[in-house]
Amino acid sequence: MNVTEPIQAERTEKVKKTRTMPAALAGFGYLLPSILLFGVFLFYPMLRTIYLSFFRTDTQGNPLHFIGLDNFILLFQSPSFLNSMKATFLFVLVTVPIGIIIAFALALLANEKVRGIGFFRTMFSSTMGMSVAASSVIWAFMYNPAIGVINKVLNVFGIGDVQWLLDPKFALLSVAISTIWMNTGFTFLILLGGLQNIDDQLYESARISGVGYWYQLRKITIPMLSPTLFFIITVSMINAFQTFGQIDILTKGGPMDSTNVIVYSIYKDAFINYNVGSASAQAVILFFVILVVTILQFKVGERKVHYQ
Repeated sequence: MNVTEPIQAERTEKVKKTRTMPAALAGFGYLLPSILLFGVFLFYPMLRTIYLSFFRTDTQGNPLHFIGLDNFILLFQSPSFLNSMKATFLFVLVTVPIGIIIAFALALLANEKVRGIGFFRTMFSSTMGMSVAASSVIWAFMYNPAIGVINKVLNVFGIGDVQWLLDPKFALLSVAISTIWMNTGFTFLILLGGLQNIDDQLYESARISGVGYWYQLRKITIPMLSPTLFFIITVSMINAFQTFGQIDILTKGGPMDSTNVIVYSIYKDAFINYNVGSASAQAVILFFVILVVTILQFKVGERKVHYQ
């Protein structure tokens, strides 16, 4: 063995380390703007919220006294907060499955290769071009008990006027319907893109074998579309838990707190009641609820995902 070989190997290792250091610094430099943005607008507010949830605060949100878990204990003893949690879960259970089923049906229709289908694709995805505020105002007029088009249609069939946004029995359902309509465009586009990525040869082989449409849907379309469905279910659930805009415009959390979902409850406590400590505690609870639901979704749902 040559005695110079260990020395040469050591020198080569030093050269490699010297070369990798500038590369690492360059990579960090590219990441620095994103790190700063995430730090200022995501990580710091999140840590500050967790910190404030353990304090009693003044009207400006400044911590006064450390009270430990008292904010959380009071919340779980509060009928108003428990009602907010109930309204939130009901809202999620209504909007997510129905919205995805409707968007999936529209995507199947729009994926057909027929003349003029481009017009329908544009119409089905058109809700993406409208803001939550504009869409909510339109639905507010439609739900108006005196001049709303929905009651006008019901009157034609002999059904009396319904107080869609003023009756606790209908308010949450009314907001859920408008939310499904608002989210359909985005969900439809994602599912349509997933459908168009499925290999046509699979359907051709199925047709040659004499397999019917519904069998193709169950055994080819849904399994091949499962990664897209998994993504859209996860994103839709997170967005549903964070619903705020349409609640604020349509119902203000009423009537009788029937639409007072947890995000609107956080807003009321922080910016109307100036109880920042309680609002922070609610935000922490919401964070962990979404985290647990997302983890369960990955643990349970990902097993049924078929990757090509």
